[in-house]
Amino acid sequence: MLHLTPRRTLDLEAPAAPGRPSHVTASIGLVRSGDWLYTVADEPLHLAAFPLSRASPGHGVVLFANHQPEAPVSLKSSQPDLEVPCLLAPQGSSPHGSLLMLPSGISAGRQRGALVALGADGTLAGDARAVDVTALYTQISREFGPLRIAGAAMSGGLMRLLQRGSGEPGTDALVDLDAERVLRGLEAGALGPDVVRMTRRWELGQAGGMRLSFTAASPLPGGRMVFTATAGSTGPTATVSGSVVGVLAPDGSPQFLDALEGHVTVTGVDARVEQGRVRLLLAALSEDGAGPANLLEATLDVPA
Repeated sequence: MLHLTPRRTLDLEAPAAPGRPSHVTASIGLVRSGDWLYTVADEPLHLAAFPLSRASPGHGVVLFANHQPEAPVSLKSSQPDLEVPCLLAPQGSSPHGSLLMLPSGISAGRQRGALVALGADGTLAGDARAVDVTALYTQISREFGPLRIAGAAMSGGLMRLLQRGSGEPGTDALVDLDAERVLRGLEAGALGPDVVRMTRRWELGQAGGMRLSFTAASPLPGGRMVFTATAGSTGPTATVSGSVVGVLAPDGSPQFLDALEGHVTVTGVDARVEQGRVRLLLAALSEDGAGPANLLEATLDVPA
């Protein structure tokens, strides 16, 4: 069982809108760029950015100028469903890499992603560009039914998506996309079914009598990937019996799986090889689901 060390709470320097808390409650996904950590924040924000080397509060980020944080809930159907962050390597017009935000696929009418370049210091640089993933998600849903994409990572010539099969009879799955075709599609502003290389259904087992389902992903060198999974719901009123961390080999087969101590709801992971060890930063909901989300740290006992 992996020991977790608290790192910080995900407090914001100011509320996203009047009446909102000055912290991130429903943190989803975790991406590290330079000295900055990015996580998907509660509505009405798209992202929250936190400095890694200091404990000062983070700030909210709205990626599309026409999206107003104070917009009423009735307009939610027209807002982007950005839930899955993925770090992309430097290329072309993004010499310092870029951040891709994919929708979960839950809402059929909200299948627009976002791509934004990163600066040399890891900050967001420039405006976000929209990416239409409707055709891609339609193809995937034909095989798995209702979608809930929970994680994405570029790894060894592939972009790997994790489908979270929440509830019964949900289907957890690994979806491999061709990285070169994905990058070409992003330049054109749309991803279609031609980027799909392979799909694979998963049975992750149980924790505390509840079904484990994917929650997040992060790449490792050599084509491997770290994933997290939680048994139970990941919403604010979640009943969670446990979470696990695993490692997939380049061919998608499992190499490692271990439980996390306690009953944490892990919703994001960043994996790095540091001093010959795999070190993790983990985003987790507060125990009551209403307080600030937490940033935790752990070390995997696997070859780096």
